[in-house]
Amino acid sequence: MSEREREIPGSSIARAARLAGLPLGHAGRVALGVGKRVGGRPAEAVAAEMQARTAEQLFSVLGQLKGGAMKFGQALSVMEAAMPEEVVAPYRATLTRLQESGPPMGAARVHAILAEELGPRWASTKLVEFDDVPAASASIGQVHRAVWRDGREVAVKIQYPGAGKALLSDLNQISRVARVAGSWVPGVDIKPIMDELRARMREELDYSLEARHQRHFARAFRDDEDVLVPDVLVESPQVLVTEWVEGTPLARVIADGSPQERDEAASLYLEFHLRAPNRARLLHADPHPGNFRVTPDGRLGVLDFGAVNRLPDGLPPAMGRLLTAALAGDADTLEQGLRTEGFIRSGIDIDPEGLLEYLAPLVEPVLHEEFTFSRGWLRAAAAQIQDPRRPQFLVGLKLNLPPEYLLIHRVWLGGIGVLSQVGGTVPLREMVCAYLPGIDEPRLPPAR
Repeated sequence: MSEREREIPGSSIARAARLAGLPLGHAGRVALGVGKRVGGRPAEAVAAEMQARTAEQLFSVLGQLKGGAMKFGQALSVMEAAMPEEVVAPYRATLTRLQESGPPMGAARVHAILAEELGPRWASTKLVEFDDVPAASASIGQVHRAVWRDGREVAVKIQYPGAGKALLSDLNQISRVARVAGSWVPGVDIKPIMDELRARMREELDYSLEARHQRHFARAFRDDEDVLVPDVLVESPQVLVTEWVEGTPLARVIADGSPQERDEAASLYLEFHLRAPNRARLLHADPHPGNFRVTPDGRLGVLDFGAVNRLPDGLPPAMGRLLTAALAGDADTLEQGLRTEGFIRSGIDIDPEGLLEYLAPLVEPVLHEEFTFSRGWLRAAAAQIQDPRRPQFLVGLKLNLPPEYLLIHRVWLGGIGVLSQVGGTVPLREMVCAYLPGIDEPRLPPAR
């Protein structure tokens, strides 16, 4: 394959053709499956083969396109825990692969970018050792392991040429074919994912902005006992050099971690997302497992600060107040608080008791001193909330998501999805009471 082919395909026509091929390819496999069933093959075997092939095509197309298409796949992989097992099983491995892998650029192209961004003598004056084989590939860049001139091991993130144009092209094309996305991974509401990705993509392309965010996080968590944020050594428009973080990827813990490893990883992950907004005044807004490592000394290594939400006052105290009202069974205070924050629009009539019942599956974990997030729990909660046969289903249709809560909501939704994949037991109530502003602990019912 030539260097040109290894870059992000920039032609909108070419990229649209590949993306459009996903639903068309699935339709073709449905037709093939019908033919095989007529020929006498068991329906279960045909369905399994079709899903496996669809999953492999999904990975192949999104991975090759990188850019927004790959980012879209990563967003889906975060929430696979909420999908029914019979649907998601063929997709789990391929979606997880999208978190950290993709076809790499060749060495010659990488060297050319480094010479342009860091100077022609980059190999002798800056990166005295450099591994041409990428350690990871993500949505808009790939990461190489290297040694800085002072002897420190570093991660060198290199943005794919043409990433900006490709991102916008991908997002536009995916939006057009989103109506058939249910045939790829049923049960996922695509539109909110697409809206949020489009709003954040431009920031993720700006490595100078990412470096500023990462330096801020690194200062906030300097010498922290539980969190490690690598320092930034140098940045340019297309290259970002940071300290290397050794450790076990969270995706590996999800795949084959022991019960103890799962408990420790889940606790570190949850505590970071609760602590960071108030400690750093920033929200790490990319919760997928590829951005986290459990280091040899037992800390959570946090990577990739391209997607960040600025929270100058930390998490809104209203979050704690609303959770307190829900847990205490105070329906009237809950309804009024949701109206004040914009979750219920003016003129919308809603039953306060119905609100309590609707939110019960979401807040129930905080009633326990310890809670084990699992795929089974998340599927049951999602099914209960989305069941149109329950009267509370109509309550959910009346709720609004205010713009200032959009990214917080997405991060927490994604974070719960990741925790349910990890499957660890965490001291949830203790953490919520310690770090969530606005919580009124004396009003909470006794822990179970």
